[in-house]
Amino acid sequence: MKRKAYIVLANGKVFAGNSFGASGCTTGEAVFTTGMTGYLETLTDPSYFGQIVMQTFPLIGNYGIIPDDFESAQPHVKGYIVHEWCENPSNFRSQGSLHSFLQTHGIVGLYGVDTRTLTKIIRESGVMNARILAPDGTDPSALAEAGAAERAMHGEHTAAFETMLAGIRAFTITNAVASVTGAADAIEKPAARVFAESAAYRAVPVNERGLKCNDAGKAAAAGRGKRIVLWDFGAKANIRRELLKRGAEVIPVHAGTTCRDILAQKPDGVLLSNGPGDPAENTGIIRELRALTESGVPVFGICLGHQLLALARGAETEKLKYGHRGANQPVKELATGRVYISSQNHGYAVVSGSLPAHASLSFVNTNDGTCEGVEYTDFPGFSVQFHPEASAGPLDTAFLFDRFIHLINRTGGTYAAES
Repeated sequence: MKRKAYIVLANGKVFAGNSFGASGCTTGEAVFTTGMTGYLETLTDPSYFGQIVMQTFPLIGNYGIIPDDFESAQPHVKGYIVHEWCENPSNFRSQGSLHSFLQTHGIVGLYGVDTRTLTKIIRESGVMNARILAPDGTDPSALAEAGAAERAMHGEHTAAFETMLAGIRAFTITNAVASVTGAADAIEKPAARVFAESAAYRAVPVNERGLKCNDAGKAAAAGRGKRIVLWDFGAKANIRRELLKRGAEVIPVHAGTTCRDILAQKPDGVLLSNGPGDPAENTGIIRELRALTESGVPVFGICLGHQLLALARGAETEKLKYGHRGANQPVKELATGRVYISSQNHGYAVVSGSLPAHASLSFVNTNDGTCEGVEYTDFPGFSVQFHPEASAGPLDTAFLFDRFIHLINRTGGTYAAES
């Protein structure tokens, strides 16, 4: 039986659809992602913390729920919007339906809305807050809000509706990194299993020429014996898997870890993970990261890690109008002129013109020219805004993990080697 539901945007626009997943009401930052596949990775990506995520691809859920593809143990979105969801998934790995998964984790879903129009609004007006109203008939306040939304659709803006709008506009995402750090710990796998599963699905290491290495020994040769600390700001599980495939020992540490404690691990390199929220709010992490870059340890930053590294070196960040989210974002490597298709999920970017003297642009977004990568010359480090681990794809830039391993091997005189 269909249950009517609504989404109310901060600009006052209301759209009606149907409820699936959990019932109730939820407020978050409304964003859209353009991936045609990878909805499981989207739902479980900690970087979506505090956000209502809308899929622009019209049919979602056709291959069901596959826990082995999760990026963390549970979803982090505030709400989920699709045009149509598949009630009868067909995949030999499926262990349930999208509806049941959302319901189990208390995620309010909305389908049957015009996602194309919603996307245009966000793209043209910019990211804005929103509220999904999906009452089940037992909560009087939720029913009252739904009634106010229904009347607003017909031009009657009641006092209750204006009060609801004020609450929507006042919403902010807070304590983001601290809320999701370590979210992937529960689904970690040993290195041998990671490579065996990856080889079975051909998601093995890929070099700069796009060639895959199916031989575990060869793939792990350069990184064997290297100790890499994964500084977890909300890390996707596949970041760790990509390091394990290359033979490295990976030591995850939570976001609040100090530089001193990281160096006590005697790392050969440190990888700064993705994560949610405004990077500039993480002043404590930025301070510790600045000290880390002065230690001589090679550093590789991804997404939020890329932004935090830039802030630690004196650059600035800014919020984008509607961000980059999806698996089809083109980026150009300035050193080669080669364009790669990348997977991305971010609402902030490093301001290219604010980079310090010992930093240079390495990648740019070919759609809007924003910063997609930075190389540093005053310490052994580099970073990218996109996701080279790219689960669920594409694999174009996975070679950057090999580049990190090669940087570790070239540097030699790291803190770990000298201590």
